[in-house]
Amino acid sequence: MAVSKIRGVLCDLDGTLYVGDRLIEGAAGTLAYLRRRGLSLRFLTNTTTSSRKSLFARVRSLGLDIGEEELLSAAYAGVLYLRAAGSPRCRLLLEKDAAEDYREFPADDVAPEVIVVGDIGARWDYELLNSLFRQLISGARLVGLHKNRYYRTQRGMMLDAGAFVEALEYASRSSAVIVGKPAPEFFRLAIESLAIPKESVIIIGDDIETDIGAAQAEGIAGILVKTGKFREDLTSRVAVIPHFSVDSIKSIPALFETFP
Repeated sequence: MAVSKIRGVLCDLDGTLYVGDRLIEGAAGTLAYLRRRGLSLRFLTNTTTSSRKSLFARVRSLGLDIGEEELLSAAYAGVLYLRAAGSPRCRLLLEKDAAEDYREFPADDVAPEVIVVGDIGARWDYELLNSLFRQLISGARLVGLHKNRYYRTQRGMMLDAGAFVEALEYASRSSAVIVGKPAPEFFRLAIESLAIPKESVIIIGDDIETDIGAAQAEGIAGILVKTGKFREDLTSRVAVIPHFSVDSIKSIPALFETFP
């Protein structure tokens, strides 16, 4: 990789800059360093429990110097997708706050044109899955805001929404449209907002597949941080090799100092 060309950085949020309500050591200092270098920044997240407004308030409350226009979440990518699709009737599997960004779309839980699946925590049960299954085989389209297998909280590793998206795809013999990571379109949206060639952009993230592997598939170099959901045994099972690996976000300034 020609590191001399780096002009922009895509940075994951949860697991990279913070875990739950705990800021990872060095996060704020690293962002300040990247800004001093004059790099353009975008912050990516597959979190779908918050509206864009709430996500912005959260990162600011943690002391992170991030502008609202620099945030791209899987939940907001879903809004952009539905607008482009002509504002279809939707059944939303979202937390109340995240659903605020979807108020412009007609709601229909009985005969939806599109089923939007995000994070709803413990609300998943057999009756809900079966109801969604019946609507899918009746013609509804499935939109998954992301397809993460798991995520890390202060209570430990948790099953993520991707498991339920996969189950619905399997049962209904349909394929979901995925709008968050690792979907190529998600990274293209981020690159377009930077207005920088992808060869001059690098991503920082804790997920070897949805952050690093997916970005590399789009021609974007990757830095894996060994925090958040990182697990050495899981990383060794996939065929993705990051361009760089560091212990945490705190190590990023030292790495960048080695770049021309």
